[in-house]
Amino acid sequence: MRNPFTSPLWSNHAFIRVWAAASVSIFGSLITRVALPLVAILTLGAGAIEVAVLRSMDVAAALVVGLVAGAWVDRLRRRPVLIWADLGRAVVLGSIPVSFLLGTLQLWQLIAVAGLAAVLTTFFDAADNAYLPTIVERERLVEANSALAASGSVAEFAGFGISGFLVQSLTGPITIAINAVTFLASALLLLSVRAPEAPPPPRSEREPVLDEIRHGLRLVRASPILRAFVGAQMLMSMLWGVFGATWFLFAIEEVGVSPAAIGVIAGVGGASSFIGAVVATRSTGRWGVGPVAIASMLLAALGNLLVPLAPAGLPIVAIAFFLWQQLVADSAITVYDVTETSVRQSLVADRELGRVASTFQVASAGAQLVATIGAGLLAEVIGLRATAFLAPLGGLFAAAILFWSPVRYLREVPTMDRRSPAEIALDVEKDQPVGA
Repeated sequence: MRNPFTSPLWSNHAFIRVWAAASVSIFGSLITRVALPLVAILTLGAGAIEVAVLRSMDVAAALVVGLVAGAWVDRLRRRPVLIWADLGRAVVLGSIPVSFLLGTLQLWQLIAVAGLAAVLTTFFDAADNAYLPTIVERERLVEANSALAASGSVAEFAGFGISGFLVQSLTGPITIAINAVTFLASALLLLSVRAPEAPPPPRSEREPVLDEIRHGLRLVRASPILRAFVGAQMLMSMLWGVFGATWFLFAIEEVGVSPAAIGVIAGVGGASSFIGAVVATRSTGRWGVGPVAIASMLLAALGNLLVPLAPAGLPIVAIAFFLWQQLVADSAITVYDVTETSVRQSLVADRELGRVASTFQVASAGAQLVATIGAGLLAEVIGLRATAFLAPLGGLFAAAILFWSPVRYLREVPTMDRRSPAEIALDVEKDQPVGA
């Protein structure tokens, strides 16, 4: 078997630094995802409503500033946006352990920090999506996104696995300080990248932000491939919205699975995502980009069907169902994410990538929010098990949208510009007017 680390991708020093920076920051972010609610509960005595507000900041930020972030990212060089977003998150998260040590930490500060960090993350994600094609040849984007997804899966497994231990041994606020340090490390790694980046368009060519946002929306609407992918992305997000609203309560209250077992099951999900990231490049190379994306959605639907089929009163059997759900669905979704992201990055021009990525992000966040709230309300009426049966429908409908679109016929990533990132940067630099 060919060693993936002998690929030309791993001789790309800029990509290695970006990959390392992403891995470090994801690891810290996942620790904080657990630690922040625990600080609110254990340190400040927060209740269910306060915790729900805290946990909703990510989705709220994506909906409120997502489209604006995409437009601004397309106006600027992406690497400085990434660095400043990392430094900003380090500062705002670092305020929590400082306030804790001073005895001034309050719930409003936690919510404010969560909101500010979510806004910075929204800008970071838009810039990150747009920056990768400037350092990696577009025909290697599937491989690059697979590598990022693989390290993200390892970070998920490790971050979730040790977060509870760190909170218990160091306290929540000190654990959050670790995340602040990881963002500083990420910023330093990004500072060391020396790959040329094409300059942004001059001010004279810029349109009002709202016009640029509309242009990004039109790009997605006008492309049959992007339109199919954003529809599938929204349906997949609705799948996860239903899953997130029902799974914990269903597993604990109706099936009788212990909290410790749920932690193990979640860890398996991280491991299966790693498997999906590893096989994404090989599977798209063998069967084609479009067929793999469609098959991934079908497998995600099949995996999530195992959740409501888990028998009550037989916790060992139910755990087996849940483990298979994690193995099948999480790996399939990772393969789909790698495929969809690579196609989008290859199909869209450099200075439109931020807006298109943000359009996908906002559409996904809105769909997930609606599905989560709707599933929570519906579960009160028809029960958790019946509501959980709705989750697989998201995967089925997503596969149908992709099948009845040009995505079905995609065999390779549709590379629109085969110049290297350095050649693109040089050509754009030549085209810039003097003084721009």
